[in-house]
Amino acid sequence: MRPIIIALDFEDREQVFHFLDQFDHQDQLFVKVGMELFYFEGPKILLELRKRGIQVFLDLKLYDIPNTVEQAMYQLGQQEVSMVTVHAAGGAEMISRAKKGLLRGSQKAGVKPAKLLAITQLTSTSEEQMRTEQLVNASLTESVRHYAQLAESSGADGVISSALEDPMIHRSTSDEFLCINPGIRLASDSADDQKRVVTPAQAAKLGSDGLVVGRSITKAADPVAAYQKIAKEWEL
Repeated sequence: MRPIIIALDFEDREQVFHFLDQFDHQDQLFVKVGMELFYFEGPKILLELRKRGIQVFLDLKLYDIPNTVEQAMYQLGQQEVSMVTVHAAGGAEMISRAKKGLLRGSQKAGVKPAKLLAITQLTSTSEEQMRTEQLVNASLTESVRHYAQLAESSGADGVISSALEDPMIHRSTSDEFLCINPGIRLASDSADDQKRVVTPAQAAKLGSDGLVVGRSITKAADPVAAYQKIAKEWEL
């Protein structure tokens, strides 16, 4: 699959479709709908995107008691999206119940189940932050490896992680387990609030299964040209 997923970090549908109109001639477009957009527009934005033939990664990072997450995923499973997320820190039961709810929802709607991806450590988190703010004594690498293995054993299809961690995750999980990577920047771009960033070419060499790219495309003077440049690097 190896998609380039454009993060639609916009306030409302008007901004979203003004942006997407520039990509009218781009085949197999894949986008991320996150909390900012979903909390304002709700499921209707997903329907509008699907009507345009656009695949959707719904990134809500669910993290709650297992029953609540299962019921939420039952609702999301009916939305015909391609990927959804939970926090691996929610634990084995929460992840497995999320998968159960997702499958029930997709079965009810008669649609293909979304891939369930677990957040390991955010790409905006440094090892120092993890140790001092989360009081995690393991190294960042050890924490990510543990969460990836926990996620796989609990039924998740992959993780969201920094591409820098992909080789270690692939060594520690099965061949089918996905590593989808945010924190992607072109060499000329600012890292902004991200800590563990790589270029598309570096991500490809590290074994990434998909990129999530926001500001490098959405804030570019020519978003289509930026997307095509990323795609060229990604395919090398």
